[in-house]
Amino acid sequence: MKKYLLLFVVAICFLSFQNKQISWIAIGDSITYLNDHQNETRNRITKGYMTLIAEKLPQIKYINKGYNGWTSVRIAENIEKLELTSADVYTVFLGTNDWWQGKPIGQVSDYQRNNGFGTIYGAFRIIIDKLKNLNPNAKIILMTPLQRSDFVYIANMKNNAHGSYKPKNNQQLSQVADAIIEIGKFEKISVVNLYYKSGITLKNMVKFKRLKDPKTGEYRNFKYPDYLEVPFNPETDEYPYPVEAIDMTYDGLHPSDKGYRVIAKMLLKEMKRL
Repeated sequence: MKKYLLLFVVAICFLSFQNKQISWIAIGDSITYLNDHQNETRNRITKGYMTLIAEKLPQIKYINKGYNGWTSVRIAENIEKLELTSADVYTVFLGTNDWWQGKPIGQVSDYQRNNGFGTIYGAFRIIIDKLKNLNPNAKIILMTPLQRSDFVYIANMKNNAHGSYKPKNNQQLSQVADAIIEIGKFEKISVVNLYYKSGITLKNMVKFKRLKDPKTGEYRNFKYPDYLEVPFNPETDEYPYPVEAIDMTYDGLHPSDKGYRVIAKMLLKEMKRL
């Protein structure tokens, strides 16, 4: 009788654990935001990384705190206005906009000394401190930015940016990724290393970029790196990334369904450790 009672208790505990809801707040930029705003991609994506993970781990309930165009510096500056709440898991997926907007990376000492949001290091200290205060027992996961190719916004071609193949404001995007990795080591928290380990690279961001051949004036599909030297005029040219150009991204920067699946797979490994 005692044996059956013990088995019953174990079964109840197991089922209770399996059904326990886990709250997840995802802090990020447009790559996070678009998870729930597919219409703003002209429906070029169907599921972002949060939706994909929630399908695999249905006990997880996420809150999307992604902000279009925001940097870690802006998140830190406005941290008390974001209405963040206590959660079991926090992910922080920032950095690509910091790089493009020329925010200084700073030094690890800016993080260690809590020097404020004037640098990326300092901004991350403010963000992580806030999350620790909300729930000291929460799991915090940092995510490095992805590599990026030439971005052209699908709704406004005048909003465009060169890729991570060259520096911006004398900083490489890889240096931002390195800083986030270093913060993770210092804090002993998990880092999903998308920049170096996702397999999403300049070669597979898009299958091609459709541009006017300077020699003929006719449109051609240029692959990386051939398109780097071909000019693009947002005033007169067609959108350079038709649907058939989609690979890991749909616009040179934002992940496609294929790219989101890669991100979700890497993040899922950390989520399953909960």
